[in-house]
Amino acid sequence: MKLTIINGQLILPGQDMPVPGGIQADGDTVTAVGEITDNKDTVDAKGAIIAPGIVDLGVFAIDKAAFHFGGITRAALMPDQSPPLDYPARVRFAAYSGKPDLWVHPLGAATVNLGGSEMAEIALMQDAGAKAISTGRTWIADSGMMRRLMQYCAALDLALVIHSEDSGLTGNAVATDGEMATRLGLASAPAEAEAIAVARDIELARMTGAKIHFRQVTTRAALEHVRRAKSDDLAITCGITPAHLFLSDIAMGNFRTFARLSPPLRSETDRRACIAAIADGTIDVISSGHDPRGAEDKRLPFADAAPGMAGAESLLALSLGLVRDNHISMGRLFELLSVNPAKILGVAAGSLAKDMAADIILFNADAPWQIHSDKMLAHGGNTPFDGMPVQGKVATVYKGGQQIY
Repeated sequence: MKLTIINGQLILPGQDMPVPGGIQADGDTVTAVGEITDNKDTVDAKGAIIAPGIVDLGVFAIDKAAFHFGGITRAALMPDQSPPLDYPARVRFAAYSGKPDLWVHPLGAATVNLGGSEMAEIALMQDAGAKAISTGRTWIADSGMMRRLMQYCAALDLALVIHSEDSGLTGNAVATDGEMATRLGLASAPAEAEAIAVARDIELARMTGAKIHFRQVTTRAALEHVRRAKSDDLAITCGITPAHLFLSDIAMGNFRTFARLSPPLRSETDRRACIAAIADGTIDVISSGHDPRGAEDKRLPFADAAPGMAGAESLLALSLGLVRDNHISMGRLFELLSVNPAKILGVAAGSLAKDMAADIILFNADAPWQIHSDKMLAHGGNTPFDGMPVQGKVATVYKGGQQIY
């Protein structure tokens, strides 16, 4: 089938701001972008922004309704499932779980049962559909194991997605060292636990030549390590979620378990360093960290509550705040949301260009709405942004040239 969209504002590669035009797709592939002359069976965008579908790198659950609402067309599923994605058949099943209206790209578990001690069958999982390998929610303390993992991933040209917190320092901490943790009497760990973990894995990447992606880098010290590594032309990328961009540990006040996250919220100084890292290009990806939790996981004492937030529905609207506050351009925003995560996964998507996948969203950047935890489409409404007014709403989503929302 042929799809033609006209009268929109296009987000194009290399362009900071949207440009007037349209897009055409034949089947599941983009065939033309810019000035479209074929006016038969067209969709009139009526001035809406036409952008590549969001590629959400590192979700913990598949919530199709929530992803469609948020403009997410591809979701990279973390291996922390039950059972974990540490076996080819499980990876293959996960890869098909989104069909027909969502691309699901499983991340294979780096170690058996995510235990950190025995390497999983990485090559077989790649054959089964794994687009990258991940350590999951945990840090692998054994440096020898981590080096071998990187060597295998480098040989297979797979990215290794890493959680970065030195578990010897974090222990059972649920907060970052600081005044807020002290006031609340919460077990806390130094922010340097992240920087130490990042520094070790950068040196291992230097030894092995592996492509590594730090799923969340949230502290000033760790971001400095990443900057230096990039200046040395190492194949290193890093990401962050809106929570660590817009909230500091003050949000934990009154023991709000919706603000119980992993890694925990940081100081205001670190939060501002993250904003600066978005602006200067140090951070490559903004993802939702989508991890919906019900009352049985969140209506508990803060230390007992499960970490995580339902972030898919609010990812685009919150991230647009960076554009309105003049930290980045609209073009740069979609590098963070679509282009870069697609490159890390090695999929021909995330960009409005000829021969790329026809995953397209139309949205109004100024449309106002309010985030309500009890009205969310996800399996759980555990968002630390509950009650916040936002702007930016998706009107239409196309996956492979077919309208799905």
